[in-house]
Amino acid sequence: MILKPGKINIALISLIFLCSSFSIKKNVSLIIHHAKIYTVDDKFSIVEAMAINNGKIVSTGSNYQILNNYTSNKIIDAAGKIIFPGFIDAHCHFTGFATDSWKENLTGTKSFNEVLDKMKLYEQKAPMYWLYGRGWDQNDWERKEFPNKDILDSLFPDRPVFLKRIDGHAALANQKALEISGISIGTVINGGSIETINGKATGILIDNAMGLVEKYIPEISDSLTIEYYIKLQRLCFSVGLTGVHDCGINEHTVELLDESQKKGLLKMKVFALLSDSMSYYDRWIKKGPYITDRLHVGGFKLYADGALGSRGACLLTDYSDKKNWKGFLLSEKTHFETIAKKLSYSNLQMCTHAIGDSGNRTVLSIYEKVLKGKNDKRWRIEHAQVVDKSDIHYFGDNNIIPSVQPTHATSDMYWSESRLGENRIKNAYAYQQLLKQNNWMPLGTDFPVEDISPFKTFYAAVTRTDGNGYPKNGFQMDNALTREQAIKGMTIWAAKAAFEEKEKGSLENEKSADFIILDKDLMICNEKDILSTSVIANYINGELVYE
Repeated sequence: MILKPGKINIALISLIFLCSSFSIKKNVSLIIHHAKIYTVDDKFSIVEAMAINNGKIVSTGSNYQILNNYTSNKIIDAAGKIIFPGFIDAHCHFTGFATDSWKENLTGTKSFNEVLDKMKLYEQKAPMYWLYGRGWDQNDWERKEFPNKDILDSLFPDRPVFLKRIDGHAALANQKALEISGISIGTVINGGSIETINGKATGILIDNAMGLVEKYIPEISDSLTIEYYIKLQRLCFSVGLTGVHDCGINEHTVELLDESQKKGLLKMKVFALLSDSMSYYDRWIKKGPYITDRLHVGGFKLYADGALGSRGACLLTDYSDKKNWKGFLLSEKTHFETIAKKLSYSNLQMCTHAIGDSGNRTVLSIYEKVLKGKNDKRWRIEHAQVVDKSDIHYFGDNNIIPSVQPTHATSDMYWSESRLGENRIKNAYAYQQLLKQNNWMPLGTDFPVEDISPFKTFYAAVTRTDGNGYPKNGFQMDNALTREQAIKGMTIWAAKAAFEEKEKGSLENEKSADFIILDKDLMICNEKDILSTSVIANYINGELVYE
C-alpha cells in the first residue's frame, strides 16, 4: 500500500509526538520507588513511589507513574520498605531536655538510696558548684513517699543540691540550697508549696516553690546550649522525629534556635510556644507569629495546675489518698482570664497545661467565654488528663484541642487510681472520648517526662499496656486509639495543631518532603513488634539527616 504525502506527514507527526511523550521526563532531586508509602492524606492512601524536588513532594503514585514521568541523579529502590511522614511530637520540651544534659539523670532509679549513690558520683564530675539531678519518681520506689533532705544535708553540707522530679512539678532541695534561696518555714508562695513535717522543712518544693531556688542556678553558655541542641536532634532523628512542639520557652531560647537553624546546625523543625511571661504578651500580640522554614513561634504555654504524681493537679474533690487536699491552681483564675482576653484579639494560640478535673474545668470555662462557640483559633489544653464528664462537651462546642500524651496513661496506671478513686479514674486518660469532640487530636510524649520514642507513643495509644504487656487486657481499652488514629496524631494532626497541615504532616504534592523509612509496618505488624521498630533513614525537606 502506498501512502499519499498528506497521510505520511500525519503519521510521522503522530509517531514523533508519541515518542517524545515517552522520552521527556521531568528532572527532580530525588525519586524513591518500590516502597510502601503511607501518605496519611484524607483517604489514608498507600502508594509505591514519590518524586521530590527542592525539598518538596512533586508527585506520588505507582512505580510506573513516577519512573516514567521523572528522572533524577538520585534514585532509591526502597525494596519494599515502609515509609511514613516524619513524626511530629506535639508536646515536648526539646530545648529544656537538651540543656538538661549537664544534670545527673535520675530517671529509672528504684530507690532514694540509688539517687544518693548517683549524686555522690556526680559530685566528682559536676560542671558547676550546684549539684542538679533530674528524673526521680517516688512511685517507682518500694517506699512510695517523697524523700527528705536530711541525708542530703549530711552528704553535701557545703554544696547546694537540687533534685527535680520526673514530671518537673516537684523537687527536693538540701539545706544549703534553701539557705541560698532565702527559703524558711515562714516562706509563702502562691501556686506552690514548701512541704514541712512537725514544723521542719523536708526540702520538698511543689510547683511554683521550685522557682525560688531555680533562679539562683546559673545558666550554661550559649555555645554549649547549641551543642546540646545538636546532640539531642540526633537522638530525635534516630526515633523518627522530624518536628517537635517545644512547650514553654523564653525569647532568648527562640533566638538560639533561630541562629542554629539558619547556620544549618539544627535541621529539626520546631514549633515553639513561649512561656507565660507578662513582658511577652503585648510585644508578640503586636508582631504576631514568627515563621521561617524550620521555626514557627505560634503561641503561649501556660500552666493551670501541677501534676497528678506530685498531687499538684487541681481536683474538684479531695485526692483519694490524701484527705483534705485537692491540689491548687498555679496562678489566680484572673490571670488566665486576662491572658485569654488578650490573645483572643491575636492570631497566637493559647495552650494551657491542665491535668486535674478542676484545672481543666477552670481553663475550659475561660476558653468558652472568650471563644464563644465554633472557631478556628485552635486553642489547646495540654494533657487534659482528668476531665469531668459534664465538662467534656466544651472541647467540641468551642473547637478546643486536647493535646495528649499516650504514655502518660501507661506510666500512671499503676498508681493513678489510688490518687483518683475507682469512679474518677474512668474520666482519666479518656482519649477516645476527647478525640470524638473534634475528630482530630495531636499526640506527644512530654519528653523528658516520658521517653522520647514515638514508637512508645504509638504502642501505648493502641495497646494501653506497658512494655511487658501489662495489664493483660489493657488499661481502660475503651479509650485506646486505632492504629490509623495514632499515626495521624503523630503526623497530620500534630501539624494541624500548629496550623501547619498545609506544609507538613502528610506526603502530598507541594508539601515538605519530611519522611522516615522504617523496618516494620506499624499498621499491620504484631503488637509485640512495635517497640522494636527501627528507623532506617530520616529525611527533612528531602535531605537525608539520619541513616
